[in-house]
Amino acid sequence: MVHSSEQVLAFRDIHPQAPVHVQVIPRRHITDASELVVEDGPLLGELFATARQIAISEGVAERGYRLLFNVGEDATNSIPHLHLHLLGGRRLGWPPG
Repeated sequence: MVHSSEQVLAFRDIHPQAPVHVQVIPRRHITDASELVVEDGPLLGELFATARQIAISEGVAERGYRLLFNVGEDATNSIPHLHLHLLGGRRLGWPPG
């Protein structure tokens, strides 16, 4: 566990794609980003603020990091719960993967 609050959890990915690979997730179930609505704005704000805090604490904020949501099978989303990937610690290519 990297972070825990009333609304958000963060933990290291079990199959990391970069030296720093953390998943930031809401405690409330949301299947994926396609289900987000305007009223989820405060929750999204906390997800992104948490990712920023983790990037700072992991030492990747200064050089840069990637934040990524996957939606659907073609995006290789295999976990049916909204999760924001925080990746950093090396130069990241494009496209991701």
